Order: sequence, then structure tokens, then C-alpha cells
Amino acid sequence: MLKIGITGGIGSGKTTVCQIFKTLQIPIFFADDEAKNIVHHNQHVQEQIIALLGEEAFIDGIYNKPFVASKVFNDKYLLQQLNAIIHPAVFQATVDFFNQHKKEAYVLYEAAIMLESGSYRMLDKIIVVTAPENIRIQRVMQRDGINEDMIKARIANQMPEAEKLKYADFVINNDGKQSLIEQVLATHHAILKLT
Repeated sequence: MLKIGITGGIGSGKTTVCQIFKTLQIPIFFADDEAKNIVHHNQHVQEQIIALLGEEAFIDGIYNKPFVASKVFNDKYLLQQLNAIIHPAVFQATVDFFNQHKKEAYVLYEAAIMLESGSYRMLDKIIVVTAPENIRIQRVMQRDGINEDMIKARIANQMPEAEKLKYADFVINNDGKQSLIEQVLATHHAILKLT
């Protein structure tokens, strides 16, 4: 079984590309969704987050995302500490997922910051989904209802797309001009040839 990473900057269209892979019956592990699930349901992780950031991190047992974001957004040390709590739990869930799907030709591991976090090292190949920045900004404004400055701040916090592309074994261009379905199918067949 090949472990294939899929990543891309905010608004690049990773989720849309993953939906197409899903129609091909490819199992997909969504690392960011799993991280949210762990934060909301793993009591040990919750206790560590409270110890790091204080009682306000959870209100009546509910993760207080705006408070946590305000604490870690401009404090790289706190962000690293928060990630050091969440990442090991996500890593264990990833290992479990890989073990469940050993018989598959390949599986996808989707994560926004796999290159930044180093989790790409456990993968065999990387797919980078790319799109022009102006298109990405428009997509996120429509999806999340936030302003352009907030999106640009998030983009500035992510690895530049040109840097991400250096890690890519496969590139899917989601500029709205090229067929996503055709690109996913071509990538799918290329991966199958490696198995």
C-alpha cells in the first residue's frame, strides 16, 4: 500500500480534489478533521490544552476556538506547544488508519500543513493542489465569509506555494481552466502504476 499525501494552500481546492478521489473508492484520512475530532472528544488532550492555555480554552466542555486562536496566532512558541499536544494523537490515528487499509493499492492522507509539520516524511508520494492566489482568496471569502486581509494573513502564515511545489510528485492545478476530473484520473493511474 502506498501512502500518498495531498496538500495545498488555503483555498486551493484540496477538499474538492479529495471528493473526486473518493468517487474512485480511495480511502482518505483527513488529518485536520481528525485533529478537530481529537480536540473535541479526547479528554487527555483537552486537559493538556487547558494546562497550556487556561480554563478559557473550553467553555462548558466546548472548544473555545476564537480564544485559542487569539492566544496562539501571534505566539509561535504557544502554537508549537499546542501542536505538540495535538500532533501525537493525530499521528496515532493516522497509523491506525494505515493499518486498517493495508490491502488497498494506495490511500490518501490530506493535511494543510503536512510539509510544515514534517508529517510528509511518513508518506511515499505527495500531491500538491495549486491555484492562483486571487482565486484562492475569492474561494475562501465565499466559503468562510471573512475579509481579504484575514485570508492574506493566513496565506502569509503558510508555506509559500512555490516552496510546496518543490515537494510535489504530482501537481493538480485547480485554476478553473483545466479539468479537475481529468487531472485526478491521470494522477490516479500514475499512482496505480507505482503499486
